[in-house]
Amino acid sequence: MNRQHAHYGSNGTHGAGPEKPLIGITMGEPAGIGPEVIVKALADPEVRARGRFIVYGLDELLTYAADAAEINPFWFRRPHEKVGRVASGVVVADFDEYAALTAPLKRPTAEGGHASLRFLAEATAAARSGQIDAIVTAPIQKVSWKMAGCKKPGHTEWLAEACDTRRVTMAFVADKLRVALASTHLAISEIRNVFTIGRVFQPIDLLHDALVNWFGIECPKIAVAGLNPHAGEEGRFGDEESRIIEPAMVMAGQAGIDVEGPFPADTLFCPPRLNRYDGIVAMYHDQGLIPVKLLAFNKAVNVTLGLPIIRTSVDHGTAFDIAGTNQANPGSMKAAITLACDMAVTRNAACKAALTASEKGQV
Repeated sequence: MNRQHAHYGSNGTHGAGPEKPLIGITMGEPAGIGPEVIVKALADPEVRARGRFIVYGLDELLTYAADAAEINPFWFRRPHEKVGRVASGVVVADFDEYAALTAPLKRPTAEGGHASLRFLAEATAAARSGQIDAIVTAPIQKVSWKMAGCKKPGHTEWLAEACDTRRVTMAFVADKLRVALASTHLAISEIRNVFTIGRVFQPIDLLHDALVNWFGIECPKIAVAGLNPHAGEEGRFGDEESRIIEPAMVMAGQAGIDVEGPFPADTLFCPPRLNRYDGIVAMYHDQGLIPVKLLAFNKAVNVTLGLPIIRTSVDHGTAFDIAGTNQANPGSMKAAITLACDMAVTRNAACKAALTASEKGQV
């Protein structure tokens, strides 16, 4: 395998380059399309030029994906326990103890669940210790996680516990469209039972913080959707707007957040109104996700708000039906990697500026 173009830093390596963000990419479910979309995304020179990368996964599966796509491998393999700082290029942190998973399975397995959890755990530890600047996650298979004994339903909940974070919110980003959700994977019939002022305030608060600290928007403006048709129309179709959403917005305003609404969701995402805001808070999963996927199906990115680390992800699943067939579209993975790089650069610049100001006695 030709990996002569890879460069490394402090782990006994050669080569040096500009200090770009170091991004960890987890391969996710080994039997899914994770290996393929990662290889295809990083094969794009424009994506690869944005940062330095460690892929936590299985080198052999990534190589298979590259061969199927007729892509010359552009990375260097290292055993996962020996990967240190990367000066430039792409390193694969290889978990070769899971060699049995290199056969094409295309189904959930306990071992696949164990492997994807290991990839995620090692990347998260690296992010929390400051060794990497952000995490990008390929899709996992929830059934594999369950078979492996994991009780968490997905990345968001797992990361919240691993980072000892009580408040996390799922958000989706596609260019200037940024949508945070007040509720996620809940039956519509259950929303009324869990709908509280705090549940609505949290995504407003966390979205505001992310827009300032990760997106570099100094004074963001946020729009909030109503829960009911026509945003309740003054109580004719439900009172959640006046009883829950508006008080949450008052709390946000008192915290210095510029927030408006609640607006009827069927007009909120129309361009004339959409273009006025830096972010939107939707009340439930499909209310926010339908417009996101309609407007940006192959380039939307899942972002977890509230974590002490940056985490982005593709907005699609493992797609067992096309795994290993070289049919997967890498658009969402490209967008997730690019966004993670941009967010890390913005955050790191802000931290550097704050440190400089502190040293000069300005803060």
